[in-house]
Amino acid sequence: MKPFVYVMLTTACAAATLPCWAQTTTDTTIVTTTTPTPPANGGLTISGYAEAYYTHDFTAPKTSQERPGFLYNHKRNREININLAFLKAAYSAERVRANLAIQVGTYAQYNYAAEQPLLRNVFEANAGVKLSKSRDLWLDAGIFGSHIGFESAISKDCWTLTRSLVAENSPYYLSGAKLTYNTPNGKWTLLGSVVNGWQRIAKLPGYSGPALSTQVQYKPNANVVLNWSTFLGSDRPDSLKQTRFYNNVYAILNSNRKVSAILGFDIGADRKPVDSNNQRFGTGSYVWYSPVAIVRYSISDALKLAGRVEYYDDKNGVIIATGTPNGFKTWGYSLNVDYFILPSAVFRIEGKLYNSQDAIFESTSNLSRTNTSLTTSLAVSF
Repeated sequence: MKPFVYVMLTTACAAATLPCWAQTTTDTTIVTTTTPTPPANGGLTISGYAEAYYTHDFTAPKTSQERPGFLYNHKRNREININLAFLKAAYSAERVRANLAIQVGTYAQYNYAAEQPLLRNVFEANAGVKLSKSRDLWLDAGIFGSHIGFESAISKDCWTLTRSLVAENSPYYLSGAKLTYNTPNGKWTLLGSVVNGWQRIAKLPGYSGPALSTQVQYKPNANVVLNWSTFLGSDRPDSLKQTRFYNNVYAILNSNRKVSAILGFDIGADRKPVDSNNQRFGTGSYVWYSPVAIVRYSISDALKLAGRVEYYDDKNGVIIATGTPNGFKTWGYSLNVDYFILPSAVFRIEGKLYNSQDAIFESTSNLSRTNTSLTTSLAVSF
């Protein structure tokens, strides 16, 4: 722990002294986006993103090349690698739109491992049509980013360098069809979708599906976002009769240009399965949940700090199986420093500590209850 704390303090102080004369933009919005907005009169837009990273796991043995199994971003240990890089083509006209993005990187390698080989490099592929001439009502179908959660795989668009536990263990992408309606005043977004499953392009073998997912988002003003997203379906074969109901709730608050906060709470439940005789293993459901809080402080347009506290409780091992008496009950703490070299380029450094109730982390001597790491990245978008 002492070397870790020393490195954290040193890097934070060094980052705080970086010059802030680089080209910057004023950050007055709550949520940023990497993909350029298509031209108002329609047309084809080409964009791209690349994030190189290095992660040093202080707890894991020197020969261990991977971070813990419940992480999918910045996965490789003690080596320089690419987390995510993609090239995207977006077409937009008055009443049609389409997106295609091809990806590479360790994020795709680990998070898409269960998909068909030819689809593992598809970050996004969808087509949409506007159903009304006067209303902002769209029908889109294909593979698209998940509306569940406030974080995505595009690190540059997130307040923290690495993803939260709840983001790593809920859908980053969905495949299916969705209806999206935005009210004329821009305050409400309503979404309903039929999808192939819980982060599935191809359906899980033995699952007939489909699953349903919704989103209700309210923006009363430019400084507040309130969101409730759901998933109803299963991530188990039909024979087990395990219905899953998942709720994702969060608020993004930006009271002034200096301090912003994200407060989130996710809770899911899988109904207990049946055995070969169609008898359930008890009544009720297996429940897991995760609260998270992130606070970001903008020193300047170029320099920002963010701290995160999170907890993930999955005692029955529905999402994260540990095989230990208490299951996965883990606190997470992180602090990151972001320096925007240019509006399209950011250097980031983050220290993270996990503290679990059981010894679940690989270490130099048996297993450990804690895990510490330091991650740096350089992300560029165009």
